[in-house]
Amino acid sequence: MARMDLSKDKMERERVARFSGMQPNPMMFVDTRLPAHARDLFSVIGPGVSEDPATNPVITGEHGFNIAYVGSEPGCGAALHDHVTVEVFIPFSGKWTIYWGDEGENEIQVGPLDCFSVPPGVMRGFRNDGDEYAHMVAVVGGDDNGKVSWARSVLDQAAKTGMHLDADGNLIVDPAA
Repeated sequence: MARMDLSKDKMERERVARFSGMQPNPMMFVDTRLPAHARDLFSVIGPGVSEDPATNPVITGEHGFNIAYVGSEPGCGAALHDHVTVEVFIPFSGKWTIYWGDEGENEIQVGPLDCFSVPPGVMRGFRNDGDEYAHMVAVVGGDDNGKVSWARSVLDQAAKTGMHLDADGNLIVDPAA
């Protein structure tokens, strides 16, 4: 039976994410101040594994998954990290390298509409290896995504920029930095 309470207006208000109206979250993760890891992060469905308690996805509620858009300049992307959920990457544009392993020693390049799935608990990162700004989608499984676990070197570098995590894995920014 069709749900009659989902009017066009209600669907537009609660279930449509228009990219033209989205603003990136510049403080979603502890690595975002590191030049090689600068990127635009857009929370589309669910908060994902954000370290910013103020992350406000466009489409809220439990869906069983979370979707974020990532945009970055060439050479930039996420630092080596892992989390307790599956993470899937699907480039919209450009050439992206997904790397994984305890030291990021493995890598595969993917392009538009390719799909790369990383299992839970595997250290991974990604970077735009194209010649221009590019976008991809990142999907994280589940509704309770936990927090990101970062390589120690990432946390050490981030601390030098005034960013660190509290005991609950939430981002703390030193205002003096």
